[in-house]
Amino acid sequence: MSAAEHPRTSGNFTAFCCDLPGPLLIAARRHGDHRGFFVETYSQRDFAALGIPDVFVQDNYSLSAAAGTVRGLHFQIPPHSQAKLVRVLRGAILDIAVDIRHSSPFYGRHVAIELSAENALQLYIPTGFAHGFCTLRPDTEVAYRVTAFYAPESDRSIAWDDPDLALPWPVSAGQAQLSEKDRRAPRLRDMPPAFA
Repeated sequence: MSAAEHPRTSGNFTAFCCDLPGPLLIAARRHGDHRGFFVETYSQRDFAALGIPDVFVQDNYSLSAAAGTVRGLHFQIPPHSQAKLVRVLRGAILDIAVDIRHSSPFYGRHVAIELSAENALQLYIPTGFAHGFCTLRPDTEVAYRVTAFYAPESDRSIAWDDPDLALPWPVSAGQAQLSEKDRRAPRLRDMPPAFA
């Protein structure tokens, strides 16, 4: 990930461009004193000023007990496609977004960002990207907002270890803690185009 030369700022938030157009790394200003800190994690007004006009309709939360837990790569197809805003409440993850917009010049390319409770960064992932993460520490808690409600009929997965994608996961196939759904997910090349 490379930061933009001219990051955008609105209110308590600064947005940095990633290596691909679309995803944004969001930093929020922390206000701290002897008690700890306070941070505003979302403002619809400020996010719109940063170029994120999405309306988020559902908040999700996961706890992964073991380091090396992989969740993904997940997405929902239209008409229930989701943009996501991902942050870590405890622990750390390697967060990955893969461009699966079939007509995109960046199709099959990815961004990979370390998010942690300490760095308090958030990753905005627009629709047309598959998303997954690997926990880097035990008992990692991840919260993310989405722009469409969960729709089982639109739910899709891509193999986390698809060799065509060459994603920089910090674990091997033998070490990864996976769900059965993620273990059975197809490669991107074996799926019909989901996003024009």
